[in-house]
Amino acid sequence: MTAKISENEYLGGRVRICQPVKGYRAGVDPVLLAASVPARSGQTVLELGIGVGTAALCLNARVPDLSLTGVEIQPDYADLARENGALNEADLKVIEADLEALPDQVKSTRFDHVIANPPYFDRAAGHAATDLGRETAMGEATPLKTWLEVAARRVAPKGYVSFIHRAERIQDLLRYLPRTLGSVQVQPLQPRVGRDAHLVILRARHSGKAPLRMHAPILMHEGHAHTSDAESYTAEIKAVLRDGASLGMPD
Repeated sequence: MTAKISENEYLGGRVRICQPVKGYRAGVDPVLLAASVPARSGQTVLELGIGVGTAALCLNARVPDLSLTGVEIQPDYADLARENGALNEADLKVIEADLEALPDQVKSTRFDHVIANPPYFDRAAGHAATDLGRETAMGEATPLKTWLEVAARRVAPKGYVSFIHRAERIQDLLRYLPRTLGSVQVQPLQPRVGRDAHLVILRARHSGKAPLRMHAPILMHEGHAHTSDAESYTAEIKAVLRDGASLGMPD
């Protein structure tokens, strides 16, 4: 990759991630996604659209001995994900492929967990980013319906699918959720007291029969407004972002 690369620390330095200085850079969203996944040691995880590997590697730091597979359409980002897997001594296989044309090695496998942080923005209702890498990561080219269908096909019976997305897309997430996925849980993430939730984590289980659960919002920041440059994360979120704690969603 010819672009300038920086190395950044996540989970208080337990995870090191190399990523482009310009373009798509992982923020807190993939870390929150990783913290929500109810994985156990020895299980298999597939991340759709793995990017540089932040979510999968943060999950691996919290739950040891996972077998990780990532699918990424952008060659440069796939290469960085492989490098980051080695840097963090993770069992991570990264496959360069389009979600809609997965190779046989993926299509012939079922995973205990399928996770995704899909592009958030429907470009029919917005403008594309100027950087190609950022636009591919943030602008929805492959429909959200396809992301959910692929996840449902690749998750093992009784396995879990976990997505993080914008709160305004919850209607689409629920509308397009395949019927093989049930026991749906929705976890809103609220930026501050008195603000609407801006993100949601959706978890569903293959063959699950439990009724839908809408959890109380998790508060991200202390106070009603951002008044200084000091960090304002709540204790719960700080434990997730700095210490690698679980987000606490029930299994």
